[in-house]
Amino acid sequence: MIQSALILMGERGIEATSFSQVIEHSGAPRGSIYHHFPGGKSQLVEEATRYAGDTVAKLLGQAVEEAEDPVAAIDTIVNFWRTVMYNSDFAAGCPVIAATLEGDHSPAARAAAKDVFQRWEELYAEMLQRAGIPEERARSLGSIAISAVEGAVILSRAERSNGPLERVADELQRLFHGALEDARTQ
Repeated sequence: MIQSALILMGERGIEATSFSQVIEHSGAPRGSIYHHFPGGKSQLVEEATRYAGDTVAKLLGQAVEEAEDPVAAIDTIVNFWRTVMYNSDFAAGCPVIAATLEGDHSPAARAAAKDVFQRWEELYAEMLQRAGIPEERARSLGSIAISAVEGAVILSRAERSNGPLERVADELQRLFHGALEDARTQ
């Protein structure tokens, strides 16, 4: 049900995603949604937002472990979104963005989105610091990476093309390479 909620939230937004749609999409029995989410839609949205955050955090962590290269993390996240966009015919968006945008109706979802974005920033900052980039610059680069990729997802949906995502990936790679080179020469 959480995975179905993620997909529907990313495609339609939170307000346009109902329990009925989640049940239909997931194939879960009707009563199970109230059993697993006694806090209602707010609880489902919050848990789905945190689940999305965990999924991307795992991807970032794996990229760092496998390559110990911050640029590889960019490649991993961009490849993830490239696949999501292509497989959904550009209908899918980021459910964390949906939770942020519609947070007035679901403060718990907005709080979860804030936590998710902060966690992603911290992961980028940690990997950049391990590569020798000073803490303040590493945090800034983490914010830029998240902002750029999330923005590219929105633009790619609007254009129905991975073009914005590809351009952002190229620029982030250059930015990270430049920052790593600067750190090596200091």
